[in-house]
Amino acid sequence: MTERQLIQEILNTVALVYDFENADEDANEYTLLINHQDNDNRDLEAVNKEMRHYFEDANFDYKEELNPTDTDKPADLRVTIKR
Repeated sequence: MTERQLIQEILNTVALVYDFENADEDANEYTLLINHQDNDNRDLEAVNKEMRHYFEDANFDYKEELNPTDTDKPADLRVTIKR
């Protein structure tokens, strides 16, 4: 499984809508823009905690920004992960 596939598997497990804002596969660093799916009532902090757990278990460094304002697309969460 490639690193990108692992990232997609984790995000699909948490059931979120996501877009790669930046993907530097040579440096193994990815920035993701994440949104709740329609009718998803989960608290954003709880979703972030669950996602952090999965990424840290997969040996990624994890940095999040809740409700980022400097994005080209609207996002509930911006996450930068790196191995």
